[in-house]
Amino acid sequence: MQVFIMVAGVFTGAHVWQETAERLVAEGSAAHAVPLTGLDPARPATSEHVGLETHIEDVIAAIDAVDAASGQEIVLVGHDYGIHPVLGAADRRAERVSRVVYLDCGMPQNGVPALAAVPDQILRAQLTERAEAGEREGVLAPPGLGEWGRWGSTDGVGEAALERLTALAAPQPLGTLFQPLRLTGPVATVPVTGVLCARNGARIDLVQRLVDFGDPALAVLTEPQVTFFELPTGHWPMLSCPDELAEVLLRAAAGEGHRLRPVGDDAPAPAHLRPFPLDVPELPRDRRGNVDLYVPEGDGPRPAVVFVHGGPVPAGARPSPREWPTLVGYARLAAAEGVVGVTLDHRLHDIADYDRAAADIAAAVELVRSDARVDADRIALWFFSGGGLLTTDWLARPPAWLRCLAASYPILAPLPAWGMAGSRFHPARAVDQSGSLPVILLRAGREAPEIAATVDAFVSAAEKRAARLELVDVPNGHHGFETIDPPEETRPAMERAMRSVVAHLTG
Repeated sequence: MQVFIMVAGVFTGAHVWQETAERLVAEGSAAHAVPLTGLDPARPATSEHVGLETHIEDVIAAIDAVDAASGQEIVLVGHDYGIHPVLGAADRRAERVSRVVYLDCGMPQNGVPALAAVPDQILRAQLTERAEAGEREGVLAPPGLGEWGRWGSTDGVGEAALERLTALAAPQPLGTLFQPLRLTGPVATVPVTGVLCARNGARIDLVQRLVDFGDPALAVLTEPQVTFFELPTGHWPMLSCPDELAEVLLRAAAGEGHRLRPVGDDAPAPAHLRPFPLDVPELPRDRRGNVDLYVPEGDGPRPAVVFVHGGPVPAGARPSPREWPTLVGYARLAAAEGVVGVTLDHRLHDIADYDRAAADIAAAVELVRSDARVDADRIALWFFSGGGLLTTDWLARPPAWLRCLAASYPILAPLPAWGMAGSRFHPARAVDQSGSLPVILLRAGREAPEIAATVDAFVSAAEKRAARLELVDVPNGHHGFETIDPPEETRPAMERAMRSVVAHLTG
């Protein structure tokens, strides 16, 4: 029999697990929701300082309360912040723990405080300043009723449940966020399961893509003892779908779940490294810093199309994005149409990197415009995937030389888990300022719902203000359709979009 020991996230107590625990017990397991000191009425703080170490001890006490001779398997479940005390406890009681479940949370590392996982980037920066100034005491006030979205998607959480969550929320002791997690190694031997909440922006296929980029730090996710599940809900599945969560936890305890494909010589080529589906000339590249130009033969200067990759992409990804077959293929296709094709690398390595990525792109565009082979007054920008947010500045203040903007399966508003409330990177708002700039949008019919919602919002805003928007639909296309879906379905859309871009550049 399994004993599920469950630890909740910031501001919340054991009460959030009630329905999930009842279902687990009904299925023959034991379930214990850990009341965390200073957060749960059942365990009030006995001193002014409550830190991560306090909560680790709370979880250890719950583990030690299970009779070691009973033969019961202990499964630790950490949601959000709760994964930090779970890992700290599992590291000290690894021999007692059969599995750790990461419930819609990150992968905390040794020496890193939970502060690094605060999703709201503005709040995280403010708290970092306090920590660096030595202000390590005190508490963080819980969200109001309409503020939970800053901590994750509330998709699926009913009004009554959200009101109860707010009413029972407790201030989070700052020491729990500022104190570094200390791991000595034993926890690495414990099998793990990740439960991703798709409506919060986390999906198994996206994790697989990150692994495919070749970042060594993510190779551990492909080990046989690591499994994954996905729930079509927001950040609080214990409130939005407790029965489904309980079922997933039972399956996780049994060792079930999706296993990621490792990167290696025997593995099939990942999606971003598969061949470009169109026949394009083998035109050589001309490398200038972080920019590669594909220049057609003949006299210039010529218009140029700058292709901007998505992300985040790990800094150690090899090959780097400007060498990926899709980006190179589009650049050579542009050259075949008589214009200069350009690929580049920018530093969107983390969700917090959009500012510097935007600066990288602006600098790269100026480098391209200064090239004697390029007509500086005829430039197009073409964005992909997570690079879609980087269209914002160009939509809000389109320069006269920007003749059109294109985007393929873009993300056009920050996803819930990205913590970008108040960020300037919000194309669905910036389109109001785009003036007469032509925008060509390649829309994947089988896009992930949370991404499709951002595209729908952008299209609605563009239509409301009568923007110059051309939609190129790929009805059966998925995110990254060029190398995922059959060429006969994607080729017409790709060719049509390229013809439109070139027409705006040369007309």
